[in-house]
Amino acid sequence: MTSTDSQLLDLFLDATWAERGLSRNTLRGYRYDLTRLAAHQDRAGRTLANAGREDLLHFLAMQLQAGRSPRTLSRYLSSFRQFYRWLLREGRVCIDPTALIESPKLGRGLPKALGEQQVTDLLEAPDTTTALGLRDRTMLELMYATGLRVSELVGLELASVNINQGVVRITGKGNKERLVPLGEEAMDWIETYLRKARPELMGGRDCPLMFVTARRKGMSRQAFWYAIRRHARAAGIDQPVSPHMLRHSFATHLLNHGADLRVVQLLLGHSDLSTTQIYTHIAREGLKRLHSRHHPRG
Repeated sequence: MTSTDSQLLDLFLDATWAERGLSRNTLRGYRYDLTRLAAHQDRAGRTLANAGREDLLHFLAMQLQAGRSPRTLSRYLSSFRQFYRWLLREGRVCIDPTALIESPKLGRGLPKALGEQQVTDLLEAPDTTTALGLRDRTMLELMYATGLRVSELVGLELASVNINQGVVRITGKGNKERLVPLGEEAMDWIETYLRKARPELMGGRDCPLMFVTARRKGMSRQAFWYAIRRHARAAGIDQPVSPHMLRHSFATHLLNHGADLRVVQLLLGHSDLSTTQIYTHIAREGLKRLHSRHHPRG
C-alpha cells in the first residue's frame, strides 16, 4: 500500500470514528477490507482514490474465485461504499465507483441458539473452586442474563455494574448506552467473583475492567471464545458454541417465555425492531418441534 493510500485510509477512519462513533472492531474491519483493496490496486499500478467500478468488480471477482462467501463479498462492498462516499463528500473524487454495484443476494439464516438444558450444562461446566473457573462462570452467567455482545462483556468496567440497583450500564454500538437488569443469579456470581476470584487474579494490581486474566489484564474476545468452546466440550455439547450463541439464547428464551419483542429489542441494544424480529422465527420453530413431539396428531 502506498503512503498516500495509507494516509487517506487513516483520515477516513479518524473521520468515521468522530462522525459516527463506531466501535474499534468495525474500524478494524474497514481497515482490513480497504487494505486488501489497496494491495490489489497497487499490483495494478493504481491507488485507492483512482479506483473505478471495473477495479472493484475485478477485486470482488477474484475474491469469489478464491472461495469467499457472498456474505464476505457483501462486507467488502459495504466497507468500500463507506470509504468512497466519504471521498466524494470531501471532494477527493468526482464519482463513487460503488454507486452502480449491487450487493450479493444473501439468504437470511436464523441465529443458532442453545436449548435451555444445554445452557444450564454450559453454565455449570467451569470449575468454580479455581479463580479462573469462577471468573468464567461469572462471565457466562452475566452474558446469558443480559444478552451482552462479547465485546461489551470483555470491555465491561467495574464502574458500570451497580449491584445495589441490580443493573449494568452498557455502551454498545454507536456509543449508545442502555441499562440492562442483571437478575439475582448473575448478581450472586458477580459478588462472589469480586470477593474471591478477582482479588486473587489481580494480586494487588489495579485495572478498571471487570474481567481479568492471570496476567492481571483485561480479557480479549479471542480468549473468551476459546474458554467458552472449552467449557462447551466439557459440558458434552456436541456442536460448535460461540459467545454470540449465548446472546441468541438469551433473546430466544425470553421470547419463548412470553417476553415482549420491544423489550427484547431494548435489552439487546438493537436500533431497529426488524433486527430483533428474527428471534421470533427461532421461537416459532421451537414451538413447532414441541407440537410435533408431544401432540397426538403432530
